[in-house]
Amino acid sequence: MALVPLTYNLRSLFARRSSTLLTVFSVAATVAVLAGVISLQQGFQTLFAERGREDLAVLLRPGATSEGESSFPRDRAEILIKESPEFALTDDGRPLASGELFLAVRRFKESGGETNVPIRGVQPMTFAIHGDDLRITEGRGFEPGADEVIVGRGLVGRIRDCHVGDVLQLNTTPFRVVGIFESKGAFESEIWGDADRMMEALQRNGFSRVIATLTDPSELAPLAERLATDKRVPAKVLSEREYLTSQTSALSATLLLLGLFLALVMGTAAVFTGTNAMLSAITTRTHEIGILLSLGFRPWAVFLSFLLEAILLGLLGGALGCLVVLPLNGVRTGTMNFQTFTEFAFAFRATPTVLATSIGFALFLGIVGGAWPAWRAARLTPTQALRRH
Repeated sequence: MALVPLTYNLRSLFARRSSTLLTVFSVAATVAVLAGVISLQQGFQTLFAERGREDLAVLLRPGATSEGESSFPRDRAEILIKESPEFALTDDGRPLASGELFLAVRRFKESGGETNVPIRGVQPMTFAIHGDDLRITEGRGFEPGADEVIVGRGLVGRIRDCHVGDVLQLNTTPFRVVGIFESKGAFESEIWGDADRMMEALQRNGFSRVIATLTDPSELAPLAERLATDKRVPAKVLSEREYLTSQTSALSATLLLLGLFLALVMGTAAVFTGTNAMLSAITTRTHEIGILLSLGFRPWAVFLSFLLEAILLGLLGGALGCLVVLPLNGVRTGTMNFQTFTEFAFAFRATPTVLATSIGFALFLGIVGGAWPAWRAARLTPTQALRRH
């Protein structure tokens, strides 16, 4: 015989409103937590990945895993910049390459407490390398050689003294904030100033890394091979995309593990809630099950009917959980990057992948929670079911 009509299941869910809502809210809470953590992870990962260029080379000290661990004396950085034929040239023949200083500095949050904020000293060529990817949206750029800085948009409102006209004290040197900039990637959580002035103020005598635009992205591998064994200026060479991907691995994995752990704990509770609700429904509906079997519906049809009911509960909970998370999309927050020990701002990203994963997890909860009760219902015989009424 055909399957049990879907209207039977819908009426049953409506008739048992209390247990239906309890199960739906339990699944929704689980899905909302999972989707929220994954949205956080996606926002973090996208923050770094969105500006990764294959034609932009990042040169670090051999063995360094981040620019915070890397260092190049000025003379070696100049050799790398001026004597690397793989680097593209500007219209006036200068290498499209720049040395950069990177340091984490303790700053006060506007909400209270302290955190590490990335300070980057850059040369004028840095702006030519990034081009339109970096824009001054308020105020102006700093003057080379001046005690001036520009601040990433992500720090405004989160870190003290980050508005145009404010004065930032770095060691004993006051720097005036003259502009706010926006950029792809994590630069929006940094403070930028002139490299020479930053070295003097922060008491550093070299660059942390060298960046350069390649004439051809295919030259990256030969460049990396050549500089790995160079006697004068050995360097580790990565594309910007490779470098940024390496900076996301630790925190990205931590967020995913956190999401899976919370989903496992809360999902177990949701499965028990759904199973209990379905078992309770079977207890009160044995007469209905007996009638269905007496009318000729096969046990497998009864099994599928009750399993479908559990799946509907899971999907309703999943949809509600996703609706709860959607308002978080685009909301900015801050966290610490384990690999640079600096805080940066990024936004939740409730992408279609996040929503699909969450709905899939809700479907899984419905199947797991409803399989045993559906099997119990299918095993009843007409006489057993009718006698229990």
